[in-house]
Amino acid sequence: MALNVEHLLRTAATLEQALLALGRTPASEAVMFDLYRNAAIKSFELSLETAGKLLRKALKAYGGTPRAVDGLVFNDVLRHAGKHAIFDEQAVTRWLSYRANRNSTAHDYGEGFANETLTLLPGYLQDVRALAVKLQEVFDAAA
Repeated sequence: MALNVEHLLRTAATLEQALLALGRTPASEAVMFDLYRNAAIKSFELSLETAGKLLRKALKAYGGTPRAVDGLVFNDVLRHAGKHAIFDEQAVTRWLSYRANRNSTAHDYGEGFANETLTLLPGYLQDVRALAVKLQEVFDAAA
C-alpha cells in the first residue's frame, strides 16, 4: 500500500506561513489580521482531516480490516494509532485536544474562540510534521 505524506506536509507549510504572516500583522490592521488568522485556522482544519485519512491507511497496514477501520470515529482512530505506537500516550492526548478544538471551530465563529485556537497551533504544527515522518516510516516498513 502506497502512502504520500506530501499533501500533509504542504498543509503544515501553509499553516506555518499563515502563522508567520499573522505574527507580522498588527491587530490594528484588522482585515489582514483576520485574513491570516482565518487562513491559519482553515489550514489547521484541513491538515487535521488529512492526518485522519492517512492514519486510517496506516491502521489498515497493521492488519485492521478496511471496513472496520473506515467505521472508526476520528477519536478512535487516534486511540488505535496510540495502540500501534504511531503516537505515544501524550501525543494521543494532544491530538484528541486538537480534534475537540476542531469540532468546536466548526460551530463557534467567535473571535475569542479563534484566538484560543491560535494558541494550539505552534504545538500542532510540530506534531503534524512529526506525524508525517512517523507515517512515512510505517509505510516504508510495510512496503
